[in-house]
Amino acid sequence: MLTAVFLTALILITVHSQETEETITYTQCTDGYEWDPVRQRCKDIDECEIVPDACKGGMKCVNHYGGYLCLPRTAQIIVNEREEAAAESTSGRNNVIRRTPADPHRAPPNPTHQIQCAAGYEQSDHNVCQDIDECATGTHNCRADQVCVNLRGSFSCQCPPGYQKRGDQCVDIDECTLPPYCHHRCVNTPGSYYCQCNAGFQLASNNHTCVDINECDANNPCAQQCYNILGSFICQCNPGFELSSDRINCEDTDECRTSSYICQYQCVNEPGKFSCVCPEGYQVVGGRTCQDINECETTNECREDEICWNYHGGFRCYPRNPCQEPYVLTSENRCVCPVSNAICRELPYSVVYKYMSIRSDRTVPSDIFQIQATTIYPNTINTFRIKSGNENGEFYLRQTSAVSAMLVLVKSLSGPREHIVDLEMLTVNSLNYRTSSVLRLTIIVGPYAF
Repeated sequence: MLTAVFLTALILITVHSQETEETITYTQCTDGYEWDPVRQRCKDIDECEIVPDACKGGMKCVNHYGGYLCLPRTAQIIVNEREEAAAESTSGRNNVIRRTPADPHRAPPNPTHQIQCAAGYEQSDHNVCQDIDECATGTHNCRADQVCVNLRGSFSCQCPPGYQKRGDQCVDIDECTLPPYCHHRCVNTPGSYYCQCNAGFQLASNNHTCVDINECDANNPCAQQCYNILGSFICQCNPGFELSSDRINCEDTDECRTSSYICQYQCVNEPGKFSCVCPEGYQVVGGRTCQDINECETTNECREDEICWNYHGGFRCYPRNPCQEPYVLTSENRCVCPVSNAICRELPYSVVYKYMSIRSDRTVPSDIFQIQATTIYPNTINTFRIKSGNENGEFYLRQTSAVSAMLVLVKSLSGPREHIVDLEMLTVNSLNYRTSSVLRLTIIVGPYAF
């Protein structure tokens, strides 16, 4: 809602005084007015311009004739110009000044009669009443904690900004108890105040609002990854690292310590990661598993008269002709003792050489090798036995049919180790004809369980 205010001029009393001698009339202006030498009349003083901070509390200052008003900022002002002219023309009083006949229009330098000035004014060198600046002359009675403001014909004792009068004293205004000026925290100071923000925030350009500090952009405090959140931040680490107790730095995660099954053979911790290694004779497969290297296919170091046999973790070289006197080689790995040789009558007819490899610490009991007759004769009986190489009872031979048997591992073997086991098949016919064949099995036990 707008408020309309009609201003009317204040008619001041004019006093005339004359002397019996030849005189002229000099006008002395009353409070709120000053003499206009051009227009030769008193004119209104605009207090809204000369009085510092004339209106408080958001009010606006409106000058009017001989004074001023403090009105709401929404007020509508209507000025009556006729009354303004009338007020200015009647805002003085006449004083008598003696003139000399030679110059009736100008006041003499040393008049025989001094003019009388109102309180707060003094006569100037030109016989004009001028305002006394009590603030400049020190004739005011303002307290040390007050500010002197000169007025026309008087002065005013005001409190500095940030202070208010309480009796005759100026006391500090605690702005922090007024409607909230600050977004977070207000700190009162003598005559003023300032705003503070909570941790993780900073003052905006208006010095009142608090805005979030992006610590990750301003000064990344994290050792690796930084994520800004409202009023704070959080740190995270790259894979293979974990936050230290200060929640800022990152420490290497020792994956090898967390699990003993992470690698099949050996785990090697590295900054931010780990790697698996395998023993000699093996290669890493799939990052964690060890697989045997077939040296017979990659780096065969055997001679031409030898055959290469790969086993778990290595290889061996065996003679291509394993036959020993009186045996002769009849086919690959098969030696036969000729019947024409009398010595052969007491020896097995044939010896076959076989090789196999097993992992260390294999689960027992475990079937590992099957022996079977290659030639079947009618009306014969075949029996199987371990002829040699089982002194510690690691094996057991179980007959599975009339012409076959299975070698069973009954005690776990640890490598690296080589076992030579002779498996014998006895053949007897109805005419008490006896013959035997031997399978010489070389078992190579690898150094590891993989």
